[in-house]
Amino acid sequence: MDKILFQQIKSELVNGSVKKGHPFKYFTLGTLLNGIPQQRTVVLRKVQENLDLLFYTDKRSAKVAQIKENPHVSALFYHPKKLLQIELQGKAAVKENPELLRKIWKTIPEKMQRDYRTVLPPGVPTDAPEAIEYLSDHNHFCMIEIEPDTLSYLKLNRPHHLRVRYTRHQNDWEGTFLIP
Repeated sequence: MDKILFQQIKSELVNGSVKKGHPFKYFTLGTLLNGIPQQRTVVLRKVQENLDLLFYTDKRSAKVAQIKENPHVSALFYHPKKLLQIELQGKAAVKENPELLRKIWKTIPEKMQRDYRTVLPPGVPTDAPEAIEYLSDHNHFCMIEIEPDTLSYLKLNRPHHLRVRYTRHQNDWEGTFLIP
């Protein structure tokens, strides 16, 4: 399989984690709750050399419980100008290393830290969204890592679309062209 194409995919994912305004910065994360798909948008924070993805969340959020119950997830990225879609499927894990989390916490701007300091957990109903209470001495910050095992690439183009599925075999990726 074309290594150049795979490197382009990897480059787009990395750019999503580091370039402001890149369409891959925000992606759709899919989990399962009692066999029913659940989706939400999350922020891509880092793409590691082996293509593992990292994002942050409140450890009380529904997605954390869903991942602990069933670690199989999907991640969907779309670049509207390039007409490029990438879908990853793999296993997610909640990273709970206190030392690592403290180190990352210090890099998060204070105004964004509030997202992880609400007294009540995400998803709790409220009558006063402007009166949310925040903790001053505690946070519920955690990190999730996705280890992909398949990656699907779809490039919409004329006269022919291009679709490739990559499968991870240990640390190597093997690709197969698919009919779009």
